[in-house]
Amino acid sequence: MKELFIVEDTEYFLFLSKQPSMATNKHATIRYNALDKCFSNRGRKFFMEDLINTCNAAIQEFTGKDEGVRRRQIYDDIRFMKSEQGFDAPIESYRDGKKTYHRYTDPEFSINKKEVSPREQQQLNQAIEILSRFEGLPEFEWIQELKVRLDDQVPGVNQKEENTFISFQSNPYLKGMEYFTPLYNAIRHQRVVEIEYQSYKSDQPKVFQLSPYHLKQYNNRWFLFGQSTEFEGLTNIALDRILSLKEINHSYVRSHIDFDTYFEDVVGVTIPEDANVEKVVLKVDKSLYPYIESKPIHGSQKVKERSVESIVLELEVMVNYELKALLLSFGEGVTIFEPTHLAEKFRAIGQHFMEKY
Repeated sequence: MKELFIVEDTEYFLFLSKQPSMATNKHATIRYNALDKCFSNRGRKFFMEDLINTCNAAIQEFTGKDEGVRRRQIYDDIRFMKSEQGFDAPIESYRDGKKTYHRYTDPEFSINKKEVSPREQQQLNQAIEILSRFEGLPEFEWIQELKVRLDDQVPGVNQKEENTFISFQSNPYLKGMEYFTPLYNAIRHQRVVEIEYQSYKSDQPKVFQLSPYHLKQYNNRWFLFGQSTEFEGLTNIALDRILSLKEINHSYVRSHIDFDTYFEDVVGVTIPEDANVEKVVLKVDKSLYPYIESKPIHGSQKVKERSVESIVLELEVMVNYELKALLLSFGEGVTIFEPTHLAEKFRAIGQHFMEKY
């Protein structure tokens, strides 16, 4: 599972937010910060070799790798830091024998002390507005603290707008969210959990052990994927059906599944046993097509035919519960041509509706 990147150091967050977009590579921020400390140090002369060694040490400390910064890169960094597009830093070169050292002419200057411009302030406000949409969710308790610290350190940032400009689909009353953080930590630290679970189809809860691998949200619900001796292969359970949860000292079964690609062939979270990718052909009424075009049913969706009244679409996807539910939600606007078993299933559903109503 990809870990969430959480900025816990407000000063470093502010430093990152003020970095110009033209930074040369992923280590530019580390080099700028290292050079800033050198140029601010009045007790030592930093020659070019010193600057190179300092930057290399900073990068190695952060990444664990010796990247080998070159002399030309440091000259480019100094030129950029001195520019108006960079930090407008007062860096001056001084001759000392046959060598040259570099230092700020203003002993009080630092790129970390540079005031936030109106544009940067606006960008920070936009970032805080987006982050605020996650307040209240597990693992995002730090947002409120970050907002308070930003208020204290950067006046004008985090000003409350009269109207909210952005909203995310979320359900703060969703059952089971109290288990999100324990499960996230169990996945991160590879620990087995014991779960008391009651599915919709069962009258009695069931207790089982599981090695958790991945959390995924679909249709405003959270699902956990993991391995248990109670089930064959990978299983998924809904967090809102968990009754209790605790970590136990059992041997963790590692996963070799790449979850970035695991869901490529499905809609939603369910992968049926022995399921194969099938060609699904749909006829979509022209009035409905603009919606499906802007919000594709699946990434493989492509147009096969066009006519005055309808569009024929083709998908390469596994047929699962979520796909059926989505197609049903389109009602009479979609007709299934292939596969035959799916068309027959929908014909039976239609017949059942006729008998029921």
